[in-house]
Amino acid sequence: MTADLTLAVTDWIDATFERDVAGGLAAFNRTQLGPGHQRDLSVSIYRDDDFIGGLAGYTAWDWLFVKWLWIREDARGGGLGARALDAAETEAKKRGCRAAWLDTVNPAARALYARCGYEAFGELADFHAGQSRYFMQKRF
Repeated sequence: MTADLTLAVTDWIDATFERDVAGGLAAFNRTQLGPGHQRDLSVSIYRDDDFIGGLAGYTAWDWLFVKWLWIREDARGGGLGARALDAAETEAKKRGCRAAWLDTVNPAARALYARCGYEAFGELADFHAGQSRYFMQKRF
């Protein structure tokens, strides 16, 4: 059964490969969970015309997933991260979401998420250089 089977390892991901693998996985997930209705969600933060940060994620299967939250260093400490999270959660609720999840290796970000009501549900200890990676969730 393994005749003519080839495994290729590369250091790049071709667009066709990504489309085929992502499409196959999405089709499988639909059979297991039903349609995900995945939609991107972003929150951009500007001071006048100056971009100072934002949040990127998506909603699917009644959950918000926060991929990235970044505030420019000179704009940190003023509550902008919490405001971005709140805006994303508000939109997610409008889309029918019941919860959110994210992960972080940054202790300051973990503290921010905890202040915003997120709780750790998993830890990958010693993820890299002694740092843990925390997986957090918030039920709405």
